[in-house]
Amino acid sequence: MRGRFNLFAFCLALLASLLLAARPAAAQSILRDAETEELLKDLAAPLIEASELEPGNVDLVLINDGSINAFVAGGQAIYVHTGLLSAAETANEVQGVLAHELGHITAGHVVRFNERSKAANGISILSLLLGVGAALAGAGEGAMGIIAAGQQAAMGSFLSFNRDQEAATDLAGVRYLSGAGITGKGMIAFFERLRGNEIRAGYSQADEAAYARTHPLTGDRIQVLRGLLDRDPAWDNPPDPDLQERFVRAKAKLFGYLAEPRRTLAAYPPTDTSIPARYARAYAYHKDARVELALAEADALLAAEPENPWFLELKGQVLLESGRPLEALAPLRRATDLTRAHPLIAGMLGHALIATEDKSYFAEAEQVLRASVQRDRYNPFAWYQLGVVYEARGDIPRARLASAEVQVMNRQYPQALANAQAAEAYLPYGSPDWIRAQDVALEARAELERARNRR
Repeated sequence: MRGRFNLFAFCLALLASLLLAARPAAAQSILRDAETEELLKDLAAPLIEASELEPGNVDLVLINDGSINAFVAGGQAIYVHTGLLSAAETANEVQGVLAHELGHITAGHVVRFNERSKAANGISILSLLLGVGAALAGAGEGAMGIIAAGQQAAMGSFLSFNRDQEAATDLAGVRYLSGAGITGKGMIAFFERLRGNEIRAGYSQADEAAYARTHPLTGDRIQVLRGLLDRDPAWDNPPDPDLQERFVRAKAKLFGYLAEPRRTLAAYPPTDTSIPARYARAYAYHKDARVELALAEADALLAAEPENPWFLELKGQVLLESGRPLEALAPLRRATDLTRAHPLIAGMLGHALIATEDKSYFAEAEQVLRASVQRDRYNPFAWYQLGVVYEARGDIPRARLASAEVQVMNRQYPQALANAQAAEAYLPYGSPDWIRAQDVALEARAELERARNRR
């Protein structure tokens, strides 16, 4: 009886783990950078057009994760890991990855993935329930056999489906590269790099290992893709040199921002006076609180390109975050003008205006911050700063609406609901802010209801 009870407890524990695994994964850390986001949009634009998707409906999101990965989730959003940008050597390689991910969107693989994972969980859960029944009937060995067979069937079904998806998406990526007139050399080069990484990490490239993989064998993928791409009319088209230069700069910038300063200075020593090297060092010095060295690099960049908005943003950021907001206004205002009030740069300018603690700047701060959140509502820091302005002038209903916007993005739904309802009660009836307060309240209430239903 004791052995039967232990097996029954094991089955219940395994069943619970499967049910927990079916829950959505926690959100990863999103990294916002105006320059990199604009680069990704421009890399993807011709591919999106070739895929016949609506450009405004495809979002490109940068994830602060060192692994070499990109994925599609939720509608038409492509998530690109910083590790992928670090591993790629050319902008054309990134375009190869984006073409592949667009294939997932056009094929509706996100929806089908969810359906298939539910089906696989269904096979697993059914096998566990049958195993529990066998265990209670005293057939211990039979119970374990049922469970093992069920788990193997579920995993085999799911992995086979995933491999088929990936193979079909590779072919879609080829079509979009061809349709955009972009060479597929970058796609091949990136897969070659992945294959090299797999071999160095000890992953088998043998056919017998394919069954346990989520993706087709990389060597097989390269062979198929090369057979298609090197016959394509776009194969010998030269990559866009402007995109490549922008990619090299953005890659250096991200390295300087994310890596330890000593690593950045080793990779980009002061003897290297190229623009990417100065860019990386400026962020390394800034992280290390070596303000004057950071400003010297920013000034050297601006001497080379005085009207570069990203270099102006850099100088403004260093000054602002070093406690010199008044000096930051001029470069940030110019960067805002040059980018036609890019939401992230306008948000930084609004922050600098408030940080001066001079109330005469608050009207300008409200103007630029409202422009920022109108173009990019998913910017919690800009909403927070806007709330500061509203509170300073005694506009408590709009301050509470701004707080609700921040809280709903941070999944603080009870607080968001309370603030949105309070804002709605005192805002002018029918005004845009009053309507928005209703929308935030509805979103928070719906999420709270979903949470109650899951319990």
